[in-house]
This record gives sequence, structure tokens and C-alpha cells, in this order.
Amino acid sequence: MRTAYSVAAVRAAERELMARLPEGTLMQRAAAGLAVACAELLGRVYGSRVVLLVGSGDNGGDALYAGARLARRGAGVSAVLLSPERAHAGGLAALRAAGGRVAGDPLRAVERADLVVDGIVGIGGRGGLRPEAARLARAAWDHATVVAVDLPSGVDADTGEVHGDAVRADVTVTFGAYKPGLLIDPARERAGALRLVDIGLTPPATAEVEALQHADVAALLPRPAAESDKYRRGVVGVVAGSARYPGAAVLAVAGALRGGAGAVRYVGPAADAVLARFPETLVHAGPPGKAGRVQSWVIGPGLGDEAGALDDVLDADVPVLVDADGLRFLTPDRVRRRAAGTLLTPHAGEAAALLGRGREEVEAARLGSAGELAARYGATVLLKGSTTLVADPAAGVPVRANPTGTGWLATAGSGDVLSGLTGALLASGLAPRDAGSAGAYLHGLAGRQAAGRHGEPIVASEVAGALGAAWANVVSP
Repeated sequence: MRTAYSVAAVRAAERELMARLPEGTLMQRAAAGLAVACAELLGRVYGSRVVLLVGSGDNGGDALYAGARLARRGAGVSAVLLSPERAHAGGLAALRAAGGRVAGDPLRAVERADLVVDGIVGIGGRGGLRPEAARLARAAWDHATVVAVDLPSGVDADTGEVHGDAVRADVTVTFGAYKPGLLIDPARERAGALRLVDIGLTPPATAEVEALQHADVAALLPRPAAESDKYRRGVVGVVAGSARYPGAAVLAVAGALRGGAGAVRYVGPAADAVLARFPETLVHAGPPGKAGRVQSWVIGPGLGDEAGALDDVLDADVPVLVDADGLRFLTPDRVRRRAAGTLLTPHAGEAAALLGRGREEVEAARLGSAGELAARYGATVLLKGSTTLVADPAAGVPVRANPTGTGWLATAGSGDVLSGLTGALLASGLAPRDAGSAGAYLHGLAGRQAAGRHGEPIVASEVAGALGAAWANVVSP
């Protein structure tokens, strides 16, 4: 599991460690790890051209000391000092002693570089880059491999927000611990591949954000035992579809069946379409409360304006997932009165409507929006998007950022498959936070599987069909 910590927590851990070490040790550890990463990217260090974009903080010092190490191995290293009077004195002296120099023509140096190291702004930076730094960052992305020191300059380390121009990196070498912004878009897409360098920090007990990996998800996924029956595996109730959107019901049922449900009870007007595709489905005319025994409910995909079933489902004493059209009829008080768990799965537009703000605001501040929704409704929130986040209403519980997926999942019906899949995991006994996290992870893997190696366009039914392969990939990597 990747765990990410706030800037304040990382700073506190750094101060504690520095108090026990000789002065400068921490920076030398960071510079050594950064230099190794740069050398691996270059392949051949001797004769390569490396440019350091150096700001006024410790990030600039890290870059300068790493540049000195590369210069001693035969690289031609030039430093662009964006604040010459405040450049790290020790690092600059070390670079010069190793044969490095200060660039006379910064833009030309960047355009001729094989590798550019972004040491402009550290983790405490706020706001976008200044114009000159932004110009050099754009040139670096166009002409060289870009390595960010700790995080791409111009992004918010705590939130993943980007206000203005920011560096776009191929690789980010981060020190001691991951920072939340490295795991959450829009900053995440600017970070490239992540590499964590151990500098001896002891992180605090509780993370701000965590990202599950294969082993974490495998430990959550249910597996039927020899004595299992459909009820032990979990029965999902699905209230979805309408005369206008019968396919939503089919896709939600597909997700539930492919997600390991022992059985699916479908309630709604699309029974014929569902049975034609999945004859194993148990159908009922409704209302949901009379459909039979279930261990979870999924309501909302393709529901249209038929809100009558929502109260019936929310009255059930089993976990409930509310998606799509079902979200339009929710009120915080109604959700808070429930004793069993509730999982809301909005995309950014639906989250914006629930919060009473613009979609762009939600997309720009995903972490804060997910947490605010969870607190307002007293429910677990799975905020779908380029970085899917799962936020718990309890204070102090890390938000989970999903690391899987592909842009091809932005296709009609994909969210319906995710709802059914996650409903099946709820029915198996997983808590809403775990069900949402595992569901998003599998859904993202299935999207990649369906898109193939070359990233071909996909449709939602292909995502559902790839869930079995995604499941197998997690439990037997």
C-alpha cells in the first residue's frame, strides 16, 4: 500500500530526524537517491547533458548536490538559477567543484538537454509557477526527460490541486514518504512515474491518503468456501433501468454477477432485457421490500425520474449503494437516519449538484470535495473520475485514491458496471470503504484489460466481461 502524508507531518518527521543526524545528512541522502534515479533514466551518464532548474529552497539544494554527483560521473551539468541570490550555497559550490556550471542562456540549455531536473519549488510551495519558470518548464517537457524533485513544482502537495502553470514530469523522485498530491489528479498526471527514496523518516501513525495495491485488494476479495451457497456468497438487489435506459439495468446486473455475487435480484421495468442476457437473474415487479432476501441494494443507474423505490431501499437494514439518478432524490437527513452502511458513487457533475457548486470546482479540488460530501451525508463517498477517491465519514480515516484505470473507461454505462460490482462486494460483507476501494480497483483493471496493450476504445459491456480476468490478475498475479 502506498501511504501519503501531509506536508506538516513530513516536516515534523524531518525535524525529528535532523535533530539526531549531522547537519546536511538528510539532503545528501535525498541527493544520492535523486542522482541514482537520474543516472538510470539516462542510461549512459558520461557525455549526457543535464540541466538543473534551481529555486531558492531545499529542493534546489537537492538538485544541485545530485547534479554534482552526475558531473563527477562525466555528465555535462548546467544549473539555471531562478533566484541566484538565494540559491543553496553549499549545493552550488559542490556543483562547481565537480565541474558543473551556471547556464548562460537558460532556454537554450534546456532545449539541448537530455534530462532536466525540476528543483524549482518544494513541498511547501503554493500557487502556480512564475512566468520565467513556466516558460522553462514547458521547454523541458518538449525537449527532454523531466525529473521532479519531491513533487512537480507548481502543484499542491497536500491536495493535488493545480493553480496556474506547473511542471509536467516523466518521473517524480519523492523523499521519505509520498505526499497526497502525488496520488490525486490533477497533480497526479503531472508527476509521471513515482519513485520513493528512503531517507530514514518515520512517518506518523495515520496517513492522509492511501492507495491500495494488488496484495491489499487480494486480501479484501471474498472467496467461496466448500460449504458456500448463494446466500453466504451474497445476494445483491438491483433497482435500475427504465423504459428509456434498459441497458443500465443489464450493465449493473452484469457487474454484480461478474463481481462474485451469489445471486442478483432485479427490480424494475427492464426484466425482459436482463433475463435475455442473464437468465440466472431473479426478477421481481417490486416494490424492493417485497422482492426477497438480499444482503445489499444497488439503486439508481438509469432510473430516470422513478424515485418511488428509493425510500423503500433506504429503509432496508442492509448496506445500500446509491448511484446516478438515485442521487438526485437524496437528502443528508434521510441518509444519516440509516443504521446500515451507505455508499454514494457520484461522478464530478453529480457531486457538484449535491454540494451546490460547479463541476469544475469539484474536479479541481477532488480531495476536499469527496471529504465534504462524506461528512455532509454521513456516508462513504466514492467520487468517480480521473482519480477515483473513496472517503469515509469518520474523522481521521485516510481517503483512498484508486491507482488503476484508463481514460477509455469514460464511456456510457461504465459506472453502471462499477455500481453492480461494488454492490456485490457489499453483499459479501465488505464495509462500504473496502467495497468501494476494491470495486474501483477491479473496475480500473478491467478497463485496462478491455482496452488492451495499445489502448483501444471500449464499451461498458466489455468492461463487465473483463472483470473475471481482473479478479484473477489480483488474486494470482
